[in-house]
Amino acid sequence: MDRLTIWIVLGLMVRLVWPVGAEGQRPPELGEGGVAPSSLAGQNARPAPDGPPGRQRAWWLLLRVGGAAACILALVWVGALLFEDRLVYQPTAGPAVSWEAEHIGAREVRFTTADGVELSAWWHPGVPSMRTAYGPVLLWCHGNAGNVTHRAENLQLLASRGMAALLFDYRGYGKSEGSPCEEGLYEDAAAAYRYLTEERGIELWRIISFGRSLGAAVALKTALDKPVAGLVMESAFESVPAMGRRIWPLAPVAPFARNRYDNLARIPQLRVPLLMVHGDRDRLVPIAQGRRVFEAAPRPRKFHLVDGAGHNDVYTVGGEEYFDLLEEFCRRSVRQVAP
Repeated sequence: MDRLTIWIVLGLMVRLVWPVGAEGQRPPELGEGGVAPSSLAGQNARPAPDGPPGRQRAWWLLLRVGGAAACILALVWVGALLFEDRLVYQPTAGPAVSWEAEHIGAREVRFTTADGVELSAWWHPGVPSMRTAYGPVLLWCHGNAGNVTHRAENLQLLASRGMAALLFDYRGYGKSEGSPCEEGLYEDAAAAYRYLTEERGIELWRIISFGRSLGAAVALKTALDKPVAGLVMESAFESVPAMGRRIWPLAPVAPFARNRYDNLARIPQLRVPLLMVHGDRDRLVPIAQGRRVFEAAPRPRKFHLVDGAGHNDVYTVGGEEYFDLLEEFCRRSVRQVAP
């Protein structure tokens, strides 16, 4: 919806709150017998009581209250339309340090989505001395902020254990073209999957769908749509509307959210092993939301709580224990489906 339409709707709401007559003035107040006081000018009539009769006064009050409520809802709706994407998607165009993927042993690759958007990604095959012929390959869906360069250290630590990973930027992030939206991010992950299987020839049963925060929702959708060996969801929320209710408990923003990313509704459809990881000091996404998603998931499943970790530092606070757990889950999931 364009902004002109939004302002028209707001104008109509204002008219409901402050109704006016045909000539741009408030309807005339009626005196006794329904006659306007102005028509009695010059006559020996008793002055009309101040304000409209009781029934009319109640009608105008009801109209104003209803109009005010409608205006508040309209403002919330307009706010959701104008600012929701800015809250959900926070891409960064520039690098955290450098665009040079080679400094961590990776290389930049590019591929195109089904709807014609060119994406940028970093491909790391894993440290050669630790690689195995049929080791796990992570399809990495990152969070809602920054770009691939902000995950360089994390990617390097994963690769040091011999695990390959394709870390891609969504549309509108980093060097990728386009603008982000929910269906667009799903298309981006599907394109990354095709790159792994068609361009790099990676076997389907080696792929682990991995996502963090917003990316956990993208990784879940990928695991439902594509053959994968397992799914890792880190710092996952229930849905965007659920997050809206948490951040603005008194504002009815949830019904107006265009972005859904509904993990809670989708997770029962999962048919591969699940590992969920959450920090016990996550102030952005409450542990309770992650646990509700986990409890709705079919088995096999595992929930790991990282003591002392917030929303964005799970892998640094978790340290060796975190990476041991992640590697063990990924390798076991691949072994279970390997031919």
